[in-house]
Amino acid sequence: MAPLLEVRDLAKAFGGVQALAGVDLSVGAGEVRCIIGPNGCGKTTLFNVISGAFRPDAGTVRFAGAEITGARPHRIARLGIARKFQVPGIYPNLSVTENLEVPLVAAAGQRGPLGLLRRPPATAQARDLLARFGLAGLATRPAGALAHGHKQWLEIAMLLAGEVRLLLLDEPTAGMTMGETAATADLIRSIQAERGVAIVAIEHDMSFVQRLDCPVVVMMRGAVVREGSYREVRGDPAVRAAYLGQAAPC
Repeated sequence: MAPLLEVRDLAKAFGGVQALAGVDLSVGAGEVRCIIGPNGCGKTTLFNVISGAFRPDAGTVRFAGAEITGARPHRIARLGIARKFQVPGIYPNLSVTENLEVPLVAAAGQRGPLGLLRRPPATAQARDLLARFGLAGLATRPAGALAHGHKQWLEIAMLLAGEVRLLLLDEPTAGMTMGETAATADLIRSIQAERGVAIVAIEHDMSFVQRLDCPVVVMMRGAVVREGSYREVRGDPAVRAAYLGQAAPC
């Protein structure tokens, strides 16, 4: 079976800096991958190319069998690729429930402010998402007043309100407590199991990577240099020396 997402020989340079240098990556439908690597190794640039924010200099991106290399971000999003940025992209002045209603309205084809007026508040879909992400007790609170971890969960819930097939998460636990980090890993796993959504997460917190318990992709200098389980990757001397901060044995 062909992979849901297939990236081949992807290259992208900014002036004299080679951000991506021949990246290959495959993700099957419903699979979870975690990408790690030092700052500046090309992880976020890879997400930018997949989501259409950047056009690659070379290589191809295919999704569900169709080439999407260089397509506009809105077209890629409508195919079912949703991206979460490091800073939560929520509507701070709207309530938590209203934040969920915005993507639900768009998914129903009722775009624009009038769409919110036509749709009854607190739909069953919104209530289900609120409950799933532990936000039901905060439904009427302005989203801007939420704790940081809850803002992160709200944005993921907003992305799932659409017809998502692939979820790109850029450091989903940034700024979270240890407890929130563990809960986020469990939440991502349950989303994948219940909805069959493919998920690719960029992360620096190795406790999150270990708890997520999925195949790990290691990037260095703009390329994928290692793939394997958390234990396999952690045991690689080159990975320990370059990323995990442990000296490789002589």
